[in-house]
Amino acid sequence: MKPHLVLITGGAGFIGSHLADALLAEGYGVRILDALVPQVHGLNRERPAYLAPAAELRVGDVRDTAIVRQALEQVETVIHFAAVVGVGQSMYEIASYVAANTQATANLLQILSERAHGVRKLVVASSMSLFGEGAYRCVRCGPCTPPPRSPQQLESKQWEMACPICGGTAEPVPTPEGKPLAPTSIYALTKRDQEEMCLCVGQAYGIPSVALRFFNVYGERQALSNPYTGVAAIFSSRLLNDQPPLIYEDGRQSRDFIHVSDIVQATLLAMRRPEADYQVFNVGTGRATTVAEVAEVLAASLGKKIVPQFLQSFRAGDIRHCVADITKISKTLGFQPKISFADGMGRLSAWIRNQRPHDGVVEANVRLRERGLVG
Repeated sequence: MKPHLVLITGGAGFIGSHLADALLAEGYGVRILDALVPQVHGLNRERPAYLAPAAELRVGDVRDTAIVRQALEQVETVIHFAAVVGVGQSMYEIASYVAANTQATANLLQILSERAHGVRKLVVASSMSLFGEGAYRCVRCGPCTPPPRSPQQLESKQWEMACPICGGTAEPVPTPEGKPLAPTSIYALTKRDQEEMCLCVGQAYGIPSVALRFFNVYGERQALSNPYTGVAAIFSSRLLNDQPPLIYEDGRQSRDFIHVSDIVQATLLAMRRPEADYQVFNVGTGRATTVAEVAEVLAASLGKKIVPQFLQSFRAGDIRHCVADITKISKTLGFQPKISFADGMGRLSAWIRNQRPHDGVVEANVRLRERGLVG
């Protein structure tokens, strides 16, 4: 009897390769469709050394209908991870982000709508970015939804959010799935497209679909030379090149950092549990960590006495605070993050000590500044 075959789009990347390892260890068959884009995988576009030998790799773009049709043969589950990432870059490579994220997903769904396949489950990687700002509460007015910070507020370096009713400071609280979406970047808009399209088409055609809103994922195998990837990887690249991490605003902006192994745990639960069908779930830890803390912990773990450089400037599309409320996924699927921030950073540091990344952060910041996307 042939094993249950899972197709992971974008599966040669950071998160997908870890998921492939877990699936193979549990007896699943794994097929990967990945374009091996140079920004992530290098100019040679070679099969990554970390990719499990038992994983079948097909090099191709999800926008290529013929390739997708072939990749779907005998597949029972699709994990749709393929996407280009990066808030800053998305604001000036607008057409390419929409094509690689929105149009590619439309192509996959078009083929699934034709029913000439055996797919019984679709899980899509969504993102916390589509919330825009996270949830807030004013001491005097209660729960509130502050509008995005104005250019005038940012130029005056008033970084924190204000209550839209009384003008007082709005304190961040865990963000539930039901918070109104307010994407602040093209990347976030395309992730909302991916989420809503998969759930819409899945519902219409009876293909159980699940959207997982990943918060800030970090861990081994991140593309350290990609200056638009996660902040932990960007800071690691700077430190390994004996350069200070560059931090926008004052470094006190907070995020929910989750280790890749916990992302894998959540994906497996969503894939297997029928309770997940047609649902959206936050995937985070529920713990707030400031960006400055990430830089400090990484420097200490790597034995680098390098102090971060606080730029006191801002980027278009950036938000101040967003941390996951994981009540829904915990109650519905039994998900509980297992890796603490300290342990996860220790694992990341142990891995990156042997890496030699190119530091492209300054070049990326120059491109943003040239387009007026840094204030």
